Amino acid sequence: MTNAVYINDLAGFLPNDPVSNQEIEDVLGRINEIPSLSKERMLENNKIRKRYYAIDPLTGAFTHTNAQLTAEAVKRLQPHKNFCIDEIQTLCCGTTSPDLIMPGHGLMVQGELGMKPCEVVSTAGICLSGMAALKYAYLSIASGNTENAVGTGSELSSSFMRANFFTPSVDPNADIAKEPILAFNAEFLRWMLSDGAGAAFLSNKPNENTVSLRIEWIDSLSFSGELPTCMYAGGKQKPDGGISGWREAASCVDAAKENLMAVKQDTKLLGSQIVKTMGRTLTHMIEKHGLATQDIDWYLPHYSSHYFRDKFYQVMKKVGFEIPYERWFTNLPYTGNMGSASIYIIMEEIFKSGKLKKGQKILCFIPESGRFAHCFMLLTVV
Repeated sequence: MTNAVYINDLAGFLPNDPVSNQEIEDVLGRINEIPSLSKERMLENNKIRKRYYAIDPLTGAFTHTNAQLTAEAVKRLQPHKNFCIDEIQTLCCGTTSPDLIMPGHGLMVQGELGMKPCEVVSTAGICLSGMAALKYAYLSIASGNTENAVGTGSELSSSFMRANFFTPSVDPNADIAKEPILAFNAEFLRWMLSDGAGAAFLSNKPNENTVSLRIEWIDSLSFSGELPTCMYAGGKQKPDGGISGWREAASCVDAAKENLMAVKQDTKLLGSQIVKTMGRTLTHMIEKHGLATQDIDWYLPHYSSHYFRDKFYQVMKKVGFEIPYERWFTNLPYTGNMGSASIYIIMEEIFKSGKLKKGQKILCFIPESGRFAHCFMLLTVV
């Protein structure tokens, strides 16, 4: 028998002032090779109007490390009035963009917080790294290993998107007005990814006088055994379609010359598989967990761009799991896409919105295009 697990509080941290579409290049720098038409079209497709960067717009210097972003989110957790960081028994931290290759991101966060000794876990990946951290926290409590745990997701995506770090290559013949997916290689990521961190405090007891979210299950499905790599950093694609990692470079100088640390994406593969694999995953979850649309009061999807919103809706409709848009909840337009942190930021806003009522069911959806994996989580308001 497993213990019930509750999310008692959620907190986010978005660094510095919000950055408008007109200000992006003032912060990240300008790349002359990118046509302004492409920028405007990509921003129109993703519908993001504001985002946050851990960069000083005047000096271009970073204002926070990834570990510091995460620590700020954890500090903002208040599961009860006199909460102390040292009460945390297990700290689980996920990110796509750690400050160091080693040691693990979670250990660096613990160091920033100055926490007393406790169990610390670091989860790697892209968007699902934050959910992997949350699932470890959930399972730790469910198994009786600990009474509480904190899960986090955080990103310092701007480190990859600065003008002097990011080298695009645009197909000059691409008609992005008709086929916007073709320009994603160069601009989907630069005009979409941003910085931030989110944290969740979990325990084996619900809040006494305020809302809690009971975790019914967290489940994911990966298609990496069937599909090639789509989004990656730290390597380059080989002629046969495989990936050559940074270790295969002749030297660190060659790795820099080849721009191996830049984030890259096979947008043709993305366009053909991201929605298809989501439909397969949803069908699996329906069969495994007995999901029914009439039981879902709120649907919290983390999609990277508004471009995919209707495409995900159509595949949900196709597999018999249509949830009308009035039950969808997202904050993408005014917080931006923070990868592994986004679902935490979405959950925090609805958690503190006053919209939730006892007994309501919340279905969260988190996709990842790294090598195609998707996660769903079911919550009950208590």
